[in-house]
Amino acid sequence: MFGYVRAITSVLSPEDAQRYEGVYCGLCRALGQRYGWTARLILNYDFVFLAILLSGPEEGKNFPTCPCPIHPWKKKACCPQNPGLAAAADESIILTWWKLQDSLRDGGAGEWLKSRLASLGLRAHYRKAAALRPEFDRTVRTCLEELHEMEKANLASLDRPADTFARILQASAIATEPAARSSGIQQILYHVGRWIYLADAWDDLAEDQKSGNYNPVLARYGPEAEEAKDALRETMHVSLGLADTAFSLLDWGEWESLLAHILGTGLPAVEEAVFTGQWKTRKK
Repeated sequence: MFGYVRAITSVLSPEDAQRYEGVYCGLCRALGQRYGWTARLILNYDFVFLAILLSGPEEGKNFPTCPCPIHPWKKKACCPQNPGLAAAADESIILTWWKLQDSLRDGGAGEWLKSRLASLGLRAHYRKAAALRPEFDRTVRTCLEELHEMEKANLASLDRPADTFARILQASAIATEPAARSSGIQQILYHVGRWIYLADAWDDLAEDQKSGNYNPVLARYGPEAEEAKDALRETMHVSLGLADTAFSLLDWGEWESLLAHILGTGLPAVEEAVFTGQWKTRKK
């Protein structure tokens, strides 16, 4: 999810901290088993939230230890492989591929070269993942093309591009029983996706003002873009509120407190850092 969906590990309970790390390790194993060692290079905490959402409530109980390929002398608690982890691994490959293609189309010379080299290394993995998740791949491709057309038109709207990006994450949900659970997970992913898009728009505002790149906040508010902060944060709070409502209607088993922390503490903390200018410093 490109950097914004994080837990604050320093305030997690020991049990939730172990689960968070365990899902990271489980996703690493899933990438390695499904795509080979080099696929592990795309691993980051962005996709841990997705992996947890897609894992069943009963799958957060027992985390056996497994060897770490980066630190082979250590054994770490690792979430056992399950359909949710497999889907998160496949979808992380697809999302990373299309993010690289977007950089190839719109990035500067330095970014173009890095994205080109990364794309060459990821191409075979992407083809396999797209064959396994064709509907998700098709949705990502279609929505990114819609976003590209909005950017070319300098569309003066926050809602339309945010909705299009949100549909990408919504499509990452997998079928589960009962059907209401799948629907609830889709709603969480949609509203978190909308929040991510708007957070990223504000985070990039100053850079886009200098470069002339499309930014929905600039397109909507023009020279008064900096004064739109309160309105933007209000609509982002609505999105998080709707995600939290969908979350509260489902059974999450052992994942409940960790997911509640990410939605109720992690995302608001990231939002505060974005709007106070601290997020870019942290990323560096």
